[in-house]
Amino acid sequence: MSNYPEGYAKKKFGQHFLHDPSVLERIVRSVNPKTSDAFIEIGPGRGALTVALLPHISELHAIEIDTDVIPVLKNKLKEQGLDESRLIIHQQDALKVDYAHVRAERPLRLIGNLPYNISTPLLFHLLKSSDEIQDMHFMLQKEVVDRIVAAPGTSDYGRLTVAIAARAKSEYLFLVKPGAFNPPPKVDSAIVRISPLQNPLKVENLKHFDQVVTAAFSQRRKTLCNCLKAFADKERIQQFLSGIGFNENARAETLSPAHFALLSNSLNVA
Repeated sequence: MSNYPEGYAKKKFGQHFLHDPSVLERIVRSVNPKTSDAFIEIGPGRGALTVALLPHISELHAIEIDTDVIPVLKNKLKEQGLDESRLIIHQQDALKVDYAHVRAERPLRLIGNLPYNISTPLLFHLLKSSDEIQDMHFMLQKEVVDRIVAAPGTSDYGRLTVAIAARAKSEYLFLVKPGAFNPPPKVDSAIVRISPLQNPLKVENLKHFDQVVTAAFSQRRKTLCNCLKAFADKERIQQFLSGIGFNENARAETLSPAHFALLSNSLNVA
């Protein structure tokens, strides 16, 4: 038996339940769901987004780790007069789900108010199945969204920006204030649209690319020549930088994702 009241927000799951009708309506409008779309909702919680989305589609798969909110979610559907059979609940950890096999017949559309404590690793887990995903619309901590869509040369620009850019197009949609949630988080949130693309940066070896990007941003105050010593000697890095219009003192935040693709390809000896 659970020690939590039904629908109680648990800190260990990073739960903040969205309840603002205007925000829910705006999310659904941004997503523009079609009846035939294959949707998966991650972390439905008490079901506010679920009941806003379900009338627009024929079926919805939901990934929920918290067994205590599942009865609340089902009751929410009953209260709204929605057919429970159209919601297929998978009681699983979102970080361990093989999304390609949840709905394999059509490209997936993912949606959810993601727990802030697992948002970054979950995004990378999802992008492993990018061939099967049409798009993703997520509520995230605003500072994470800012990092995802950041421009080169800004303080938010970093490994997350570049790594996602190698796999997808990202768009900042709109801001959501803490009062839209229960309990309210201590930070602002934002909605982001992430649309996987087939190798948009023409990266020859994604594993190598990720290693280069991680090393490049590992010590932001150091130059790329110093950060990438494990991949090539200083002269080779300088030669590459010169070829794309940078000098030997260039740091990671000055290069665009496309520059990193060229850099990774030029250093890839595998």
